[in-house]
Amino acid sequence: MPKGFVYVDEVIPDIIVDLRYTGTNNFLGSPVTGYKGSRAILTEPAAKALGKVQEDLKNSGYCIKIFDAYRPQRAVDHFIKWSRDKADTLMKRDFYPKLPKDQLFRLGYIATKSGHSRGSTVDLSLVEAESGEPVDMGGSYDFFGEISHHSSTQVSEKQKENRELLRKTMRKYGFFSYSQEWWHYTFRPEMFPNTYFDFVVE
Repeated sequence: MPKGFVYVDEVIPDIIVDLRYTGTNNFLGSPVTGYKGSRAILTEPAAKALGKVQEDLKNSGYCIKIFDAYRPQRAVDHFIKWSRDKADTLMKRDFYPKLPKDQLFRLGYIATKSGHSRGSTVDLSLVEAESGEPVDMGGSYDFFGEISHHSSTQVSEKQKENRELLRKTMRKYGFFSYSQEWWHYTFRPEMFPNTYFDFVVE
């Protein structure tokens, strides 16, 4: 890895990681180019800040579960190639049932240049600290639709509270949310605000 990057589990030993792009439980339905390992990677400042989030959330009985962190540019290129294949709708029902796949970039759900590739953006959720059971956030990770927006009216009050707990705790330690995805946060100031890396996750 380039200098300035770390494995998150070396900073937060009890972190739960489920890197979705290493397997088939994602909107492509297949492993994504550039993911050869299941360890989350972030810039060191972002990982240390996330450690503070983890410790804070433990006071409320929760822990963090990471779905994606640093993402190689080659993975983003894989998304672009996939979006152009109109015949490939394998995961449409589960991830984008109401949207044509060729609109996912225009609508802001996928980017041709992702903040993840700069190393300070992370996708995550909450789990119960004791049981490891997922907290109900009112929608699944990487679901492309209005229910994933922070302002969604399609979720219950309790689900809104769960999202807000995550948002407020993340913001407390320097992570900024993305309005269209309840799971997406970027630590600022970014260590590499203008660099899109392409080293493999392994």
